[in-house]
Amino acid sequence: MIHSGETAAVTTALATLGGVHTSAAEKAETIRLGIIGCGGIMKVHVQRLINRRQPVSFGWLCDVDPQQLAATAKLIDGFQAVAPQQTSRYEDVIADKGIDAVIIATPHHWHAPISLRALAEGKDAYIEKPISHVYDEGKQVVAAAEKYGRVVQHGSQMRSSPVTYQAAKLLADGIIGEVKVARAWTAELRNTIAPADNSQTPEGVDYDRWLGPAPKRPFNRQRFHQSWRMFRDYGNGEIGDDGIHDIDMARWGLGDPELPVRVTARGSRMMLHGHFGDYPDNMHVTYEYPDGRLLVYENYPFTEYGMHGFDNGNVFYGTDGYMVFSRRGAFNVYLGRKRKKGPRELPETRGQRGYPEHMDDFLNAVRNRTPTRASAEIANRSCALVHLGDIAFRVNRQLDFNLQSERFVDCDEANQMLTKNYRAPYTLNDV
Repeated sequence: MIHSGETAAVTTALATLGGVHTSAAEKAETIRLGIIGCGGIMKVHVQRLINRRQPVSFGWLCDVDPQQLAATAKLIDGFQAVAPQQTSRYEDVIADKGIDAVIIATPHHWHAPISLRALAEGKDAYIEKPISHVYDEGKQVVAAAEKYGRVVQHGSQMRSSPVTYQAAKLLADGIIGEVKVARAWTAELRNTIAPADNSQTPEGVDYDRWLGPAPKRPFNRQRFHQSWRMFRDYGNGEIGDDGIHDIDMARWGLGDPELPVRVTARGSRMMLHGHFGDYPDNMHVTYEYPDGRLLVYENYPFTEYGMHGFDNGNVFYGTDGYMVFSRRGAFNVYLGRKRKKGPRELPETRGQRGYPEHMDDFLNAVRNRTPTRASAEIANRSCALVHLGDIAFRVNRQLDFNLQSERFVDCDEANQMLTKNYRAPYTLNDV
Protein backbone atom coordinates (compact mmCIF):
# COMPACT_ATOMS: atom_id res chain seq x y z
CA MET A 1 0.00 0.00 0.00
CA ILE A 2 1.20 3.53 -0.76
CA HIS A 3 1.27 5.65 2.38
CA SER A 4 -0.09 9.20 2.56
CA GLY A 5 2.37 12.06 2.19
CA GLU A 6 2.66 15.72 1.53
CA THR A 7 1.72 16.71 -2.03
CA ALA A 8 4.52 18.88 -3.40
CA ALA A 9 3.65 22.42 -4.35
CA VAL A 10 3.02 23.05 -8.01
CA THR A 11 6.37 24.11 -9.42
CA THR A 12 7.00 27.12 -11.57
CA ALA A 13 7.75 24.89 -14.54
CA LEU A 14 4.18 23.61 -14.58
CA ALA A 15 2.84 27.14 -15.02
CA THR A 16 5.08 27.96 -17.98
CA LEU A 17 4.82 27.13 -21.65
CA GLY A 18 6.99 24.14 -20.87
CA GLY A 19 4.24 22.65 -18.73
CA VAL A 20 5.11 19.09 -19.77
CA HIS A 21 7.93 17.78 -17.59
CA THR A 22 9.77 14.51 -17.46
CA SER A 23 8.31 11.87 -15.16
CA ALA A 24 9.77 11.18 -11.75
CA ALA A 25 11.67 7.94 -11.38
CA GLU A 26 9.19 5.13 -11.04
CA LYS A 27 9.21 3.06 -7.89
CA ALA A 28 8.12 -0.55 -7.72
CA GLU A 29 5.23 -0.32 -5.25
CA THR A 30 1.92 -1.62 -6.55
CA ILE A 31 -0.86 0.97 -6.42
CA ARG A 32 -4.28 -0.38 -5.51
CA LEU A 33 -6.95 1.37 -7.55
CA GLY A 34 -10.66 1.94 -7.13
CA ILE A 35 -12.53 2.36 -10.43
CA ILE A 36 -15.61 4.60 -10.18
CA GLY A 37 -17.75 4.81 -13.33
CA CYS A 38 -17.28 1.93 -15.78
CA GLY A 39 -18.41 3.56 -19.03
CA GLY A 40 -16.57 4.10 -22.31
CA ILE A 41 -13.53 6.15 -21.28
CA MET A 42 -12.96 4.03 -18.17
CA LYS A 43 -12.71 0.92 -20.29
CA VAL A 44 -9.97 2.71 -22.27
CA HIS A 45 -8.09 3.53 -19.05
CA VAL A 46 -8.41 -0.01 -17.69
CA GLN A 47 -7.34 -1.65 -20.95
CA ARG A 48 -4.29 0.59 -21.27
CA LEU A 49 -3.26 -0.04 -17.67
CA ILE A 50 -3.47 -3.76 -18.33
CA ASN A 51 -1.60 -3.54 -21.65
CA ARG A 52 1.27 -1.52 -20.14
CA ARG A 53 1.56 -3.93 -17.22
CA GLN A 54 1.73 -1.09 -14.74
CA PRO A 55 2.39 -2.19 -11.13
CA VAL A 56 -1.25 -1.66 -10.20
CA SER A 57 -4.10 -3.80 -8.97
CA PHE A 58 -7.82 -3.17 -9.19
CA GLY A 59 -9.43 -3.39 -5.76
CA TRP A 60 -12.93 -2.19 -6.60
CA LEU A 61 -15.21 -1.59 -9.59
CA CYS A 62 -18.12 0.79 -9.03
CA ASP A 63 -21.05 1.56 -11.32
CA VAL A 64 -24.81 1.87 -10.95
CA ASP A 65 -25.33 -0.27 -14.07
CA PRO A 66 -24.48 -3.97 -13.58
CA GLN A 67 -23.89 -4.40 -17.32
CA GLN A 68 -21.11 -1.82 -17.21
CA LEU A 69 -19.62 -3.51 -14.16
CA ALA A 70 -19.63 -6.88 -15.92
CA ALA A 71 -17.98 -5.49 -19.07
CA THR A 72 -15.13 -3.90 -17.10
CA ALA A 73 -14.68 -6.99 -14.91
CA LYS A 74 -14.29 -9.04 -18.08
CA LEU A 75 -11.42 -6.80 -19.20
CA ILE A 76 -9.62 -7.39 -15.90
CA ASP A 77 -10.23 -11.15 -15.86
CA GLY A 78 -6.84 -12.88 -15.68
CA PHE A 79 -4.86 -9.70 -14.99
CA GLN A 80 -4.60 -10.31 -11.23
CA ALA A 81 -4.97 -13.23 -8.87
CA VAL A 82 -7.99 -11.86 -7.00
CA ALA A 83 -10.91 -10.31 -8.87
CA PRO A 84 -11.90 -6.78 -7.83
CA GLN A 85 -14.93 -6.33 -5.62
CA GLN A 86 -18.00 -4.80 -7.26
CA THR A 87 -20.47 -2.22 -5.94
CA SER A 88 -22.95 0.44 -7.01
CA ARG A 89 -21.88 2.68 -4.09
CA TYR A 90 -18.72 4.75 -4.42
CA GLU A 91 -18.71 5.04 -0.62
CA ASP A 92 -17.66 1.37 -0.42
CA VAL A 93 -14.61 2.13 -2.56
CA ILE A 94 -13.33 5.16 -0.69
CA ALA A 95 -13.99 3.57 2.73
CA ASP A 96 -11.50 0.78 1.93
CA LYS A 97 -8.24 1.72 3.68
CA GLY A 98 -6.33 -0.48 1.25
CA ILE A 99 -7.24 1.66 -1.78
CA ASP A 100 -4.53 4.17 -2.63
CA ALA A 101 -6.17 6.07 -5.49
CA VAL A 102 -9.42 6.30 -7.41
CA ILE A 103 -10.12 6.93 -11.08
CA ILE A 104 -13.40 8.81 -11.49
CA ALA A 105 -15.18 8.69 -14.85
CA THR A 106 -18.84 9.21 -14.04
CA PRO A 107 -21.20 11.74 -15.66
CA HIS A 108 -19.99 15.28 -14.96
CA HIS A 109 -22.49 16.08 -12.21
CA TRP A 110 -20.91 13.38 -10.00
CA HIS A 111 -17.24 14.40 -10.46
CA ALA A 112 -16.98 16.92 -7.59
CA PRO A 113 -19.22 15.15 -5.03
CA ILE A 114 -17.25 11.91 -5.37
CA SER A 115 -13.79 13.47 -5.61
CA LEU A 116 -14.31 15.69 -2.56
CA ARG A 117 -15.23 12.70 -0.42
CA ALA A 118 -12.43 10.58 -1.87
CA LEU A 119 -9.82 13.24 -1.11
CA ALA A 120 -11.14 13.62 2.42
CA GLU A 121 -10.78 9.84 2.88
CA GLY A 122 -7.10 10.06 1.95
CA LYS A 123 -7.35 8.86 -1.65
CA ASP A 124 -5.46 10.38 -4.54
CA ALA A 125 -7.70 10.97 -7.53
CA TYR A 126 -7.57 10.90 -11.32
CA ILE A 127 -10.68 12.88 -12.29
CA GLU A 128 -11.97 12.78 -15.83
CA LYS A 129 -12.78 16.10 -17.47
CA PRO A 130 -14.31 18.40 -16.50
CA ILE A 131 -13.25 18.55 -12.88
CA SER A 132 -16.45 20.45 -12.02
CA HIS A 133 -20.06 20.61 -13.18
CA VAL A 134 -20.44 24.24 -12.06
CA TYR A 135 -17.84 26.91 -11.36
CA ASP A 136 -17.84 26.85 -7.55
CA GLU A 137 -17.19 23.09 -7.42
CA GLY A 138 -13.74 23.48 -8.97
CA LYS A 139 -12.59 25.80 -6.19
CA GLN A 140 -13.73 23.19 -3.66
CA VAL A 141 -11.68 20.43 -5.31
CA VAL A 142 -8.58 22.66 -5.30
CA ALA A 143 -9.11 23.42 -1.61
CA ALA A 144 -9.63 19.74 -0.76
CA ALA A 145 -6.47 18.63 -2.59
CA GLU A 146 -4.48 21.20 -0.60
CA LYS A 147 -6.18 20.54 2.74
CA TYR A 148 -5.77 16.77 2.62
CA GLY A 149 -2.40 16.72 0.83
CA ARG A 150 -3.63 14.57 -2.05
CA VAL A 151 -2.47 14.09 -5.63
CA VAL A 152 -5.01 15.08 -8.30
CA GLN A 153 -4.69 14.51 -12.03
CA HIS A 154 -7.30 15.92 -14.42
CA GLY A 155 -8.08 14.06 -17.64
CA SER A 156 -6.41 16.69 -19.84
CA GLN A 157 -4.12 14.14 -21.41
CA MET A 158 -2.72 16.39 -24.17
CA ARG A 159 -0.50 17.92 -21.48
CA SER A 160 1.33 14.58 -21.48
CA SER A 161 1.47 14.04 -25.24
CA PRO A 162 4.95 13.66 -26.77
CA VAL A 163 4.04 16.27 -29.39
CA THR A 164 3.12 18.73 -26.62
CA TYR A 165 6.58 18.35 -25.14
CA GLN A 166 8.19 19.14 -28.49
CA ALA A 167 5.97 22.19 -28.98
CA ALA A 168 6.66 23.37 -25.43
CA LYS A 169 10.39 23.53 -26.04
CA LEU A 170 9.92 25.66 -29.14
CA LEU A 171 7.47 28.05 -27.47
CA ALA A 172 9.67 28.37 -24.39
CA ASP A 173 12.59 29.27 -26.65
CA GLY A 174 10.48 32.09 -28.11
CA ILE A 175 10.29 30.82 -31.69
CA ILE A 176 7.06 32.77 -32.33
CA GLY A 177 7.80 35.53 -29.83
CA GLU A 178 5.37 36.41 -27.08
CA VAL A 179 2.07 34.56 -27.45
CA LYS A 180 -0.77 37.08 -27.43
CA VAL A 181 -3.76 35.11 -28.73
CA ALA A 182 -4.70 31.43 -28.45
CA ARG A 183 -7.51 30.01 -30.53
CA ALA A 184 -9.15 26.67 -29.79
CA TRP A 185 -11.65 24.75 -31.87
CA THR A 186 -13.63 21.55 -31.54
CA ALA A 187 -14.95 20.04 -34.75
CA GLU A 188 -16.60 16.81 -33.69
CA LEU A 189 -19.24 15.09 -35.78
CA ARG A 190 -22.27 14.73 -33.52
CA ASN A 191 -25.59 13.05 -34.19
CA THR A 192 -28.81 14.67 -33.05
CA ILE A 193 -30.73 12.77 -30.39
CA ALA A 194 -33.98 11.07 -31.30
CA PRO A 195 -36.79 12.01 -28.89
CA ALA A 196 -37.83 9.25 -26.50
CA ASP A 197 -40.73 8.69 -24.12
CA ASN A 198 -40.17 8.04 -20.44
CA SER A 199 -39.84 4.34 -19.71
CA GLN A 200 -38.98 1.76 -17.08
CA THR A 201 -35.48 1.86 -15.66
CA PRO A 202 -33.28 -0.94 -17.11
CA GLU A 203 -33.11 -3.98 -14.86
CA GLY A 204 -30.56 -3.70 -12.08
CA VAL A 205 -29.76 0.00 -12.63
CA ASP A 206 -29.77 2.14 -9.47
CA TYR A 207 -31.34 5.12 -11.23
CA ASP A 208 -31.82 7.27 -8.13
CA ARG A 209 -28.09 7.03 -7.48
CA TRP A 210 -27.35 7.71 -11.16
CA LEU A 211 -29.36 10.94 -10.86
CA GLY A 212 -27.59 11.71 -7.59
CA PRO A 213 -27.51 15.48 -6.97
CA ALA A 214 -29.54 16.16 -10.13
CA PRO A 215 -33.31 16.81 -9.96
CA LYS A 216 -35.58 13.79 -9.62
CA ARG A 217 -37.23 12.75 -12.89
CA PRO A 218 -38.54 9.59 -14.61
CA PHE A 219 -36.10 7.42 -16.52
CA ASN A 220 -35.58 8.44 -20.15
CA ARG A 221 -33.00 6.73 -22.34
CA GLN A 222 -32.39 10.02 -24.14
CA ARG A 223 -30.89 11.37 -20.92
CA PHE A 224 -28.98 8.21 -19.94
CA HIS A 225 -25.80 6.57 -21.31
CA GLN A 226 -23.82 8.69 -23.80
CA SER A 227 -26.39 11.41 -24.53
CA TRP A 228 -26.53 12.65 -20.90
CA ARG A 229 -23.68 14.97 -21.91
CA MET A 230 -26.04 17.34 -23.69
CA PHE A 231 -28.32 17.98 -20.68
CA ARG A 232 -27.36 20.57 -18.06
CA ASP A 233 -28.58 18.42 -15.18
CA TYR A 234 -25.70 15.99 -15.80
CA GLY A 235 -23.22 17.37 -18.35
CA ASN A 236 -21.60 20.48 -19.79
CA GLY A 237 -22.35 20.18 -23.50
CA GLU A 238 -19.71 20.08 -26.22
CA ILE A 239 -17.64 22.85 -24.66
CA GLY A 240 -17.26 20.85 -21.42
CA ASP A 241 -17.14 17.36 -22.89
CA ASP A 242 -14.62 17.52 -25.73
CA GLY A 243 -13.99 21.25 -25.98
CA ILE A 244 -12.30 21.35 -22.58
CA HIS A 245 -9.31 19.56 -24.14
CA ASP A 246 -8.85 22.33 -26.68
CA ILE A 247 -9.55 25.10 -24.17
CA ASP A 248 -6.99 23.60 -21.80
CA MET A 249 -4.35 23.55 -24.52
CA ALA A 250 -5.18 27.14 -25.44
CA ARG A 251 -4.50 28.15 -21.82
CA TRP A 252 -1.30 26.11 -21.92
CA GLY A 253 -0.19 27.96 -25.07
CA LEU A 254 -0.83 31.31 -23.36
CA GLY A 255 1.32 30.27 -20.40
CA ASP A 256 -1.53 29.08 -18.14
CA PRO A 257 -3.03 32.46 -17.16
CA GLU A 258 -5.38 32.46 -14.20
CA LEU A 259 -8.86 33.83 -14.98
CA PRO A 260 -10.28 36.25 -17.57
CA VAL A 261 -11.84 39.60 -16.73
CA ARG A 262 -14.34 39.64 -19.62
CA VAL A 263 -16.32 36.93 -21.43
CA THR A 264 -18.44 37.21 -24.58
CA ALA A 265 -20.34 34.30 -26.16
CA ARG A 266 -22.75 33.53 -28.95
CA GLY A 267 -24.18 30.35 -30.45
CA SER A 268 -27.12 28.73 -32.18
CA ARG A 269 -28.60 25.51 -33.47
CA MET A 270 -27.23 24.55 -36.89
CA MET A 271 -28.74 21.07 -36.97
CA LEU A 272 -32.42 21.96 -36.73
CA HIS A 273 -33.80 18.43 -37.13
CA GLY A 274 -33.92 16.05 -34.18
CA HIS A 275 -32.99 17.12 -30.67
CA PHE A 276 -29.61 18.28 -29.35
CA GLY A 277 -30.33 18.56 -25.64
CA ASP A 278 -29.98 21.79 -23.68
CA TYR A 279 -26.96 23.20 -25.49
CA PRO A 280 -26.32 24.94 -28.81
CA ASP A 281 -24.56 22.78 -31.39
CA ASN A 282 -22.21 25.63 -32.29
CA MET A 283 -20.62 28.15 -29.98
CA HIS A 284 -18.08 30.99 -30.10
CA VAL A 285 -16.57 32.43 -26.90
CA THR A 286 -13.96 35.16 -26.40
CA TYR A 287 -12.10 35.48 -23.10
CA GLU A 288 -10.10 38.63 -22.30
CA TYR A 289 -7.31 38.52 -19.71
CA PRO A 290 -6.14 41.43 -17.55
CA ASP A 291 -2.95 41.93 -19.60
CA GLY A 292 -4.85 42.08 -22.91
CA ARG A 293 -4.22 38.53 -24.07
CA LEU A 294 -7.13 36.74 -25.71
CA LEU A 295 -8.39 33.16 -25.79
CA VAL A 296 -11.00 32.29 -28.41
CA TYR A 297 -12.99 29.04 -28.46
CA GLU A 298 -15.39 27.76 -31.11
CA ASN A 299 -17.12 24.51 -31.95
CA TYR A 300 -19.19 23.33 -34.91
CA PRO A 301 -20.99 19.99 -35.35
CA PHE A 302 -19.80 18.89 -38.78
CA THR A 303 -16.73 20.85 -39.93
CA GLU A 304 -13.67 19.32 -41.59
CA TYR A 305 -11.07 21.53 -40.05
CA GLY A 306 -7.39 21.65 -39.22
CA MET A 307 -4.20 20.24 -40.69
CA HIS A 308 -5.41 16.90 -41.92
CA GLY A 309 -9.16 16.97 -42.26
CA PHE A 310 -11.35 16.09 -39.30
CA ASP A 311 -9.41 17.60 -36.45
CA ASN A 312 -9.50 19.53 -33.21
CA GLY A 313 -6.77 21.84 -32.07
CA ASN A 314 -5.31 25.28 -31.56
CA VAL A 315 -3.44 28.17 -33.07
CA PHE A 316 -1.01 30.15 -30.91
CA TYR A 317 -0.41 33.64 -32.33
CA GLY A 318 2.84 35.27 -31.26
CA THR A 319 4.60 38.54 -32.02
CA ASP A 320 6.96 36.76 -34.48
CA GLY A 321 4.75 34.06 -35.99
CA TYR A 322 2.22 31.40 -35.11
CA MET A 323 1.92 27.70 -34.41
CA VAL A 324 -0.92 25.46 -35.58
CA PHE A 325 -1.30 22.64 -33.05
CA SER A 326 -3.31 19.49 -33.68
CA ARG A 327 -4.86 17.40 -30.94
CA ARG A 328 -4.22 14.36 -33.13
CA GLY A 329 -0.48 14.77 -32.60
CA ALA A 330 1.18 17.35 -34.88
CA PHE A 331 2.13 21.01 -35.23
CA ASN A 332 3.37 23.46 -37.87
CA VAL A 333 5.17 26.77 -37.24
CA TYR A 334 4.96 29.80 -39.57
CA LEU A 335 7.31 32.75 -39.08
CA GLY A 336 7.10 36.43 -39.96
CA ARG A 337 4.72 38.31 -42.22
CA LYS A 338 5.54 36.06 -45.14
CA ARG A 339 4.64 32.99 -43.08
CA LYS A 340 7.94 31.26 -43.70
CA LYS A 341 7.67 27.59 -42.77
CA GLY A 342 9.36 26.77 -39.50
CA PRO A 343 9.73 23.55 -37.47
CA ARG A 344 7.01 20.95 -37.74
CA GLU A 345 6.10 17.70 -36.09
CA LEU A 346 3.96 15.17 -37.93
CA PRO A 347 2.70 12.06 -36.17
CA GLU A 348 3.64 8.54 -37.17
CA THR A 349 0.05 7.73 -36.27
CA ARG A 350 -3.02 9.80 -35.46
CA GLY A 351 -2.89 8.69 -31.86
CA GLN A 352 -0.29 10.84 -30.06
CA ARG A 353 -2.82 12.09 -27.54
CA GLY A 354 -0.95 11.30 -24.33
CA TYR A 355 -3.34 8.79 -22.72
CA PRO A 356 -0.70 6.30 -21.49
CA GLU A 357 1.82 8.99 -20.52
CA HIS A 358 -0.83 10.94 -18.61
CA MET A 359 -1.82 7.95 -16.49
CA ASP A 360 1.86 7.13 -15.95
CA ASP A 361 2.38 10.69 -14.72
CA PHE A 362 -0.45 10.26 -12.22
CA LEU A 363 0.80 6.92 -10.92
CA ASN A 364 4.35 8.21 -10.57
CA ALA A 365 3.01 11.22 -8.64
CA VAL A 366 1.08 8.90 -6.32
CA ARG A 367 4.23 6.87 -5.64
CA ASN A 368 6.60 9.80 -5.29
CA ARG A 369 4.28 12.55 -3.94
CA THR A 370 5.18 14.86 -6.81
CA PRO A 371 3.02 17.35 -8.77
CA THR A 372 1.02 16.17 -11.76
CA ARG A 373 0.90 17.82 -15.17
CA ALA A 374 -2.82 18.61 -14.81
CA SER A 375 -3.22 19.42 -11.11
CA ALA A 376 -6.49 20.47 -9.49
CA GLU A 377 -5.46 24.13 -9.77
CA ILE A 378 -4.60 23.88 -13.48
CA ALA A 379 -7.79 21.91 -14.14
CA ASN A 380 -9.95 24.40 -12.27
CA ARG A 381 -8.68 27.37 -14.26
CA SER A 382 -9.32 25.61 -17.56
CA CYS A 383 -12.73 24.26 -16.56
CA ALA A 384 -13.66 27.72 -15.27
CA LEU A 385 -13.63 28.85 -18.91
CA VAL A 386 -16.22 26.19 -19.75
CA HIS A 387 -18.57 27.51 -17.08
CA LEU A 388 -17.96 31.22 -17.71
CA GLY A 389 -18.44 30.77 -21.46
CA ASP A 390 -21.68 28.82 -21.07
CA ILE A 391 -23.04 31.40 -18.61
CA ALA A 392 -22.24 34.26 -21.00
CA PHE A 393 -24.11 32.40 -23.74
CA ARG A 394 -27.13 31.77 -21.51
CA VAL A 395 -27.52 35.38 -20.35
CA ASN A 396 -26.79 36.62 -23.89
CA ARG A 397 -24.55 39.52 -22.95
CA GLN A 398 -20.93 40.49 -22.40
CA LEU A 399 -19.90 39.77 -18.82
CA ASP A 400 -17.16 41.34 -16.70
CA PHE A 401 -15.62 39.09 -14.05
CA ASN A 402 -14.16 40.36 -10.77
CA LEU A 403 -11.01 38.38 -9.99
CA GLN A 404 -11.10 39.15 -6.27
CA SER A 405 -14.69 38.14 -5.55
CA GLU A 406 -14.81 35.59 -8.40
CA ARG A 407 -18.24 36.88 -9.28
CA PHE A 408 -19.67 38.67 -12.30
CA VAL A 409 -20.04 42.43 -12.13
CA ASP A 410 -23.65 43.67 -11.97
CA CYS A 411 -25.31 40.47 -13.18
CA ASP A 412 -27.16 38.53 -10.49
CA GLU A 413 -28.59 36.14 -13.07
CA ALA A 414 -25.11 35.07 -14.15
CA ASN A 415 -23.83 34.78 -10.58
CA GLN A 416 -26.61 32.36 -9.68
CA MET A 417 -25.30 30.02 -12.39
CA LEU A 418 -21.85 29.79 -10.77
CA THR A 419 -23.34 27.27 -8.34
CA LYS A 420 -26.40 25.00 -8.16
CA ASN A 421 -28.76 23.19 -5.82
CA TYR A 422 -28.00 19.59 -4.81
CA ARG A 423 -30.75 17.03 -4.29
CA ALA A 424 -30.61 15.45 -0.84
CA PRO A 425 -28.98 13.26 0.29
CA TYR A 426 -26.47 13.72 -2.55
CA THR A 427 -25.08 17.01 -1.31
CA LEU A 428 -21.59 18.42 -1.70
CA ASN A 429 -18.99 17.67 0.96
CA ASP A 430 -17.98 20.89 2.73
CA VAL A 431 -14.25 21.66 2.68
